Amino acid sequence: MSTFNSNFKLGTYLTQVRQENPLVHAITNYVTMNDCANITLAAGASPAMCESRDEVSDFVPLAKALYINIGTINQEHKDSIYLAAEKASELEIPIVLDPVGAVAIKSRLDLVKDLLTNYNVSCIKGNNAEIKCLAGRKGHGKGMDSLDLGEDIQMVNSELSEKYNTMVLATGKTDLITKGNITVKVSNGTPLLGRITGSGCMLGILISAFIGASDNDWEAGIAATVSMGVVGEMAEESISSSTDLGSFRVKIFDHMAALTSKELQERGNVSEL
Repeated sequence: MSTFNSNFKLGTYLTQVRQENPLVHAITNYVTMNDCANITLAAGASPAMCESRDEVSDFVPLAKALYINIGTINQEHKDSIYLAAEKASELEIPIVLDPVGAVAIKSRLDLVKDLLTNYNVSCIKGNNAEIKCLAGRKGHGKGMDSLDLGEDIQMVNSELSEKYNTMVLATGKTDLITKGNITVKVSNGTPLLGRITGSGCMLGILISAFIGASDNDWEAGIAATVSMGVVGEMAEESISSSTDLGSFRVKIFDHMAALTSKELQERGNVSEL
């Protein structure tokens, strides 16, 4: 059973990432691959975007975490994902799964459910519509974006967490993270994160990096989620207008690289539900 310690030190997990410099093996989408690599480096971890089916089985053992994002899926990606997931599960390397577009495309939903059923996924990270869809609810999405909040996402999170024995993160205006019977709310962030491509993918790979550097997946996942929200807030504070989206995107990397454990601890807004 997971427990939530309201006094846990968020900053400790950022420090661990920078001390351990975990290698994150990412099989991710082409739209945001560069952003994922750069946010990982800015946080203090090392990304590797190794996706060839001829290479992944050899590469996974070198990594501390595996990040799977199905945003631009094709058959070779699928083959590589299965090979990587099998090897990671065999070696007990944590897997973070991002079910991009599963709400809109049945083949993606089938792939994600198969991975959750057959491999040891440490964390599912999706928007509200994707998480609801995985739980068998009718979510509504437009392309890769969530348009649906609807029913109590906390209950849906709990159902998925218990079914697949994994941590579940549903992103939205506030982010809800559930493991077992415990759910916490992260209230950091800004609506501007939803106006650039890649913020969700960056969060997914950050979770992978934080989990890869820690023995406590639960608290590390929370700390990663807070980190993304905090640097989003800082980036917004650094621009002159909400239309400066290009500058906002660059500032995210700047503030992640400069983020201190003290800032993360002081600005983190986490509460148990």
